[in-house]
Amino acid sequence: MQIGVNVPNFAPGTDPDLLRRWAQTVEGLGFDLLMVSDHIAVTPDVAEQYPAPFYEPFTTLSWLAGTTRRVQLGTTVLVVPYRHPLLTARMAANLNRLSGGRLVLGVGVGWARQEFEALGVPFGQRGALTDEYLRVMCDAWRNTDDYETGAIPIWVGGNSDAGMRRAVRLGHAWHPLRFTPGWLAEAAGRLKATADELGRPVPALTPRIALRETREPVTDPDRLAGVGTIDQIISDIDQIRLLGAETVLLDPFNGDLTEIRQPERAWRTLAAVAAYHNSQEDR
Repeated sequence: MQIGVNVPNFAPGTDPDLLRRWAQTVEGLGFDLLMVSDHIAVTPDVAEQYPAPFYEPFTTLSWLAGTTRRVQLGTTVLVVPYRHPLLTARMAANLNRLSGGRLVLGVGVGWARQEFEALGVPFGQRGALTDEYLRVMCDAWRNTDDYETGAIPIWVGGNSDAGMRRAVRLGHAWHPLRFTPGWLAEAAGRLKATADELGRPVPALTPRIALRETREPVTDPDRLAGVGTIDQIISDIDQIRLLGAETVLLDPFNGDLTEIRQPERAWRTLAAVAAYHNSQEDR
């Protein structure tokens, strides 16, 4: 199983130098994937959770492609209805080619109603638009030479049944986000049942979990996977591995803006996870 990191590309304190240091840390520790998030208009509902500055993912990943050599680069998740599908297809294809085939396109329908209004996109139609746009993008890639460096994996985000069905119909992987440890095992069963119902292959499982290390074990029944002592975090990752996940993405942002400016704590936790993961790979 591969392990990736969701790098914060937003909030005061984030600048090109910090993004570069994040990328070098992620690649230097041996992680397989670096992903960033997506917002365009930092409306009040967005700013409440992800304050400005917010670095747009395609331009950010294009820059980071030049500062890295091996690590895959991706979005978690690109809000599909925000951009014309042919523009998204072109930018993704170009980024994939410029990076040597390293792009992973995580996609979702979006949630920020005010941002949709600011962009002139109908919020109530976001699911249907996502489905339509994904089909247009795939058609555009198939009908040009933009797959020269290989097919771009599409990870469909969303923990709902609709997101799961979208992943089965239109994605290479299902990318659920931040959940309790027991939830994923049940959801993986529903994913297979959904694929069987639709007569489609079961998409790969590529979840994103939290990453927050604590000194004492977290016993709250609503504990998110990836939150707790390093032993709890590693146990959560191992349980996801046993479910057959292809990749797990670690998300170190837990709402504390001071940690954006001081990422060393997250880097220490990532180093511990990387050391354990590398020791398992060597067995």
